[in-house]
Amino acid sequence: MTRAAPPALVFSGYGINAEVELAHALGCAGARVDIVHIADVVRRPQLLDACRIVGFPGGFSFGDHLGSGKVLATMVRAGLRPALQALVQRGGLVIGICNGFQVLVKAGMLPNLDGRWTPQVSLIHNHSGRFFNGWVSCRVDHNACSAWLRGIEEIELPVRHGEGRFVFANQAVREQLQAAGCVALRYRGCNPNGSEDDVAGICDPTGRVLGLMPHPEAYCSRLQHPQWTRGQHSEPTGLTIMRNGVQFAADL
Repeated sequence: MTRAAPPALVFSGYGINAEVELAHALGCAGARVDIVHIADVVRRPQLLDACRIVGFPGGFSFGDHLGSGKVLATMVRAGLRPALQALVQRGGLVIGICNGFQVLVKAGMLPNLDGRWTPQVSLIHNHSGRFFNGWVSCRVDHNACSAWLRGIEEIELPVRHGEGRFVFANQAVREQLQAAGCVALRYRGCNPNGSEDDVAGICDPTGRVLGLMPHPEAYCSRLQHPQWTRGQHSEPTGLTIMRNGVQFAADL
């Protein structure tokens, strides 16, 4: 029996600019996706009730004028916290990519070690002081508990950001994140932004909320790889991440 495509919602609006790419990637992985302006969801949080996956795409929400993702994070925390908490509690998934990752950490939804949405990490200006655009390799941390990364050891994905340097609030948070299996991805080789401990992505203790700076939605076809003519035959790692999430959601 064929499983029904799980419903997914991808946010748009206020300078988010990768919603079409993320919706396409989730659709390629088997989800049934709607793109909805985040203001409409804040007005009607019940729109999330039927969702199994929620995506926070990349972009430059509110122009990053007060810091990357900060204004949108305030909106999410004030208007969507109960609905998003209920989504995760019933087994739903959330992914935040690049600016979406910045939103989740500044809202406190990641890593959410205390269950109170207390911001404990951040993403700040790259150590170089410059915008970085290129491809990176990452390894999945052996303690990672993320549903999105099941069966994956390494990924290769593009990154493009000016504020991607991951920092811990303090040493205690660093140790708690590692012990809880919440460090999901680490840069392998090139660390493009100076992130502490080479962190490229984290998840919450449930493993169902994932944030990462690399763009999985930008590598869902082998034709998107800069060396595709040299025989990139394995499934694009961005598509593998999306398939993991969609398959997990389909089993709910």
